[in-house]
Amino acid sequence: MEWNLVELLRVLCGLWFLPHMAGKAMHYRKASGTFDAAGFKPGMVFVGVTIAMEALAAIGLVFGIYPKIAAVFAILVLLGASYAVVKINGFNWRWQKMGPEFPLFWSLVLALTAIV
Repeated sequence: MEWNLVELLRVLCGLWFLPHMAGKAMHYRKASGTFDAAGFKPGMVFVGVTIAMEALAAIGLVFGIYPKIAAVFAILVLLGASYAVVKINGFNWRWQKMGPEFPLFWSLVLALTAIV
């Protein structure tokens, strides 16, 4: 199978969700507190919905199953994460201060892979 760079980037974006899902699943209660603090209540429900959306996004992106729809799920999760980071930490752009630039960049890359 010959891969082009956009496909490879799409797969990598999908794989990056695996540690995010694992972290939320392994620390469900702590994650729900973070979701509550960001205003996503009830946090326990939002953690479950987020894990499910991340799983659908990861499967779709990695295996090329409706990758554009998978990218939309991924972008929604990441925009939600960006909002949560700003809500909890204030608008600090730099990652050292827990800024939203990483999930926003990831969202932009996903959008580009979906439209190319």
